[in-house]
Amino acid sequence: MKIKSEPSWEQPATLIDLDGTAPLIADLRECVRHFMALKAQAKADHRILLTQPTARADRPTRTWILDPAGIEALAGRLQDRHNDQPPQ
Repeated sequence: MKIKSEPSWEQPATLIDLDGTAPLIADLRECVRHFMALKAQAKADHRILLTQPTARADRPTRTWILDPAGIEALAGRLQDRHNDQPPQ
């Protein structure tokens, strides 16, 4: 899934596990960071539920749920933003 525009990193979001593990309720940035710490097998079972929908390149409508591919795309953007910041 390709996301057209970057959602707000500060928006509340929920990282859910399809196996029923307790969700992580935090901002989108923290949910993406938590997702990236998971093993590959666990990543396949996780989704992020957004509080504000985001546009997707492959759909005419916006979505409230990010699948693993969409979360990986956001993680890449987050990493790029982190790499662009000068050291403090």
